[in-house]
Amino acid sequence: LLVLPTTEENKNMDMVLTIAEAIHDLGIDRRLDPVIAIGGGVCMDIVGFAASIYRRKTPYVRVPTTLMGYVDASIGAKTGVNFAGKKNKLGAYVPPALTLLDRSFLGTLDARQLSNGAAEIVKMALVKDAELFSLLEEHGPSLIEGKFQDLPGGVESNAVGAPSRVLTLAISTMLEELAPNLWEDSLTRLVDFGHIFSMELEMEALHSSKLFHGEAVAIDMALCACLATVRGHIDSSTRDRILAVMRGLRLPTYHELLDEKMALFAIEERIKFSQTIKMPLPVGVGTSRIYDDITSDEIVAALAMAKRLHAEP
Repeated sequence: LLVLPTTEENKNMDMVLTIAEAIHDLGIDRRLDPVIAIGGGVCMDIVGFAASIYRRKTPYVRVPTTLMGYVDASIGAKTGVNFAGKKNKLGAYVPPALTLLDRSFLGTLDARQLSNGAAEIVKMALVKDAELFSLLEEHGPSLIEGKFQDLPGGVESNAVGAPSRVLTLAISTMLEELAPNLWEDSLTRLVDFGHIFSMELEMEALHSSKLFHGEAVAIDMALCACLATVRGHIDSSTRDRILAVMRGLRLPTYHELLDEKMALFAIEERIKFSQTIKMPLPVGVGTSRIYDDITSDEIVAALAMAKRLHAEP
């Protein structure tokens, strides 16, 4: 048993090698003895990468204990760590032998950790599933308060099964998007929504005003909702509904570090590593499209809108 501080600050090759050394010292059979990662999304990313490189491939099992791990990091084949001050720049596509989901783990989390994971659920609701958005709109605060366990309600109430339905839809929509493109041969991906500006923001704030991954994603999504409004893809009432859902889940929608300089640099990085912008934007509740024609002026206007909305009571 190896207990490690698998936090974003320690998501690096040093931690990977610590795990690899432990695997080596235990002398496990790389075909019969899986490494079991029990923890949050960072834990599963690091352990999965360590297992993928030890003797070229050692099986591993994911057991997520956080909401972020449950609906995001446990889905798909990606593993990885941060490198050169950038998020997840080293990694591999090696799926686990097994993923075990137990919702009761979520009952041990504090509100901030639950909100952190809820950001990835909002992401899938906005890009793909109107029913999921409606459930978050109706039950969001209760989901956080009830820690995604069954909610109180009568036999006829849909509140009782809301947490289970939300988790099921979050995972199934994610799988629908990831499965046809598991190795990311195509970089045109709806699941990149909320991950354009957030990568720079999260790493910039890591050692100062610490932001969890989902919090940075939420701020990115809020900015993108403003950008979609600036471009005319959604109206202001739809934008306000999106922001209200995020606030109901206790997610931040603005951060002063995400300014014009950072936003435009994030776009440069996106183009550098993905050839074009490929930015997913909502065009309605539960539907989205990917755009390559985003302009600097539109981003600046969206930043101003986000700042103004944040300042309003």
